[in-house]
Amino acid sequence: MVKGLSMTKYQTHNIRNMVLLGHAGSGKTTLTEALLFASGELTKCGQVEKGNTLSDYDETEIKLQHSIDCSLCSFTKNDSHVNLIDTPGYPDFYNRALSVLPAVETAAVVISAQNGIELISQRAMTSAQERHLCRLIIVNKIDANDCDIEQLLSQLQEHFGKECLPLNLPANQEMDVVDCFFSPEGQTTDFSSVEKAHAALIDQVVEVDEDLMEIYLEQGQSITPEQLHEPFEQALREGHLIPVCFVSAKTGAGIPQLLDVIDKLMPNPLEGNPPEFFQGEGDAARAVALSEQADAHVIAHVFKVIINPFYGRLGIFRIHQGVIENNAQLFIGDGRKPFKVGSC
Repeated sequence: MVKGLSMTKYQTHNIRNMVLLGHAGSGKTTLTEALLFASGELTKCGQVEKGNTLSDYDETEIKLQHSIDCSLCSFTKNDSHVNLIDTPGYPDFYNRALSVLPAVETAAVVISAQNGIELISQRAMTSAQERHLCRLIIVNKIDANDCDIEQLLSQLQEHFGKECLPLNLPANQEMDVVDCFFSPEGQTTDFSSVEKAHAALIDQVVEVDEDLMEIYLEQGQSITPEQLHEPFEQALREGHLIPVCFVSAKTGAGIPQLLDVIDKLMPNPLEGNPPEFFQGEGDAARAVALSEQADAHVIAHVFKVIINPFYGRLGIFRIHQGVIENNAQLFIGDGRKPFKVGSC
């Protein structure tokens, strides 16, 4: 059951836009349910096997027990409003996942601890990089049998670079997860240590900020998370850091820590790399710089169309500039004839 929707209007800096990508069976839909439940948006977690998850609502998806289209969900964590897109993982439907990438700042690639790095996982990492999205790797199913999570982390670094660094680590035989970013020391982990992971994160982040590097050399590991926030976002934008989080969507291990990461560390629309927009066509096209002013003219794009038997065609759009109100008059590209927004 979904709790009542809030009509609160959030400021841009409070918004997080994220897509879950990954191979079929990595647990994206179950992870979506776990995040919605932990945030209080759901009163009960649905299950793919029972056909009662929020994002897989289509009759075909329920029958096949896997996603065939993208679904948009949302929840709040503290003051952050998170727009989360669950995507299909089978290669036949991967283009549908690609279509929503311009609508987000963060691409979270979900990898099964049991199956490791699979085809769509690799393609998703490449697609997100080509679009200059901030990337996050979520290792799911850490509670599964016969998993070598330490080896998987090494494989991630071999495939995608040494910038893949853990923000947290499994503990208590994968029954819990321990933060490694906000706390410089903590309880014993299943492999490595909080101190080692924390030091590696700081070393990686301060490399993008010369002034902070000087402070770091003077202060050592006493540098605060507040001091790291802006260079952390810069490292994400530049692909200099790809955080890794460990979770079990099934048991809930690591879900509270992941919510904190999304809330405190993932970029808002002003901190991510905006998509490129052009005015005109062909050789006459020129780049358009986006404005942060609310009274700027509207720039938006429809990233998903739903055919509803009762309402007809419904377009889900991402606003990149300006404000859209009910009954607003908008233009498509350089078109001279406006159309009216029915409701939003």
